[in-house]
Amino acid sequence: MEHTEHLEHTEPPKDMKAQIWKTFWILLGFTIVDIGLYFILPSNMGKNILFIFLGVVKAYFIVGVFMHMKFERKWLPYLIVTPMVLVIYLITLMIIEGGYTSFVR
Repeated sequence: MEHTEHLEHTEPPKDMKAQIWKTFWILLGFTIVDIGLYFILPSNMGKNILFIFLGVVKAYFIVGVFMHMKFERKWLPYLIVTPMVLVIYLITLMIIEGGYTSFVR
């Protein structure tokens, strides 16, 4: 009886070490830009949104390369990202509703 193994993910590339270092330098660049913008930009909501966006971009690189999600089948990342998007949508709706309730009172 022959046993065949069904792999649920794709194989990582041969140059994985090079990709990790490339991702490290990209993340370092984003972090330096974050720190520079923190001291340059005035405090306002636009600054907060910019930092949230940069954080999401950095999280994409971390999850994709360091956690090897980039090499998984397509359904697994969607399974992880979809609930996160729905939670962000729920939080956004709660913030809007809270602002409206505060405005009415």
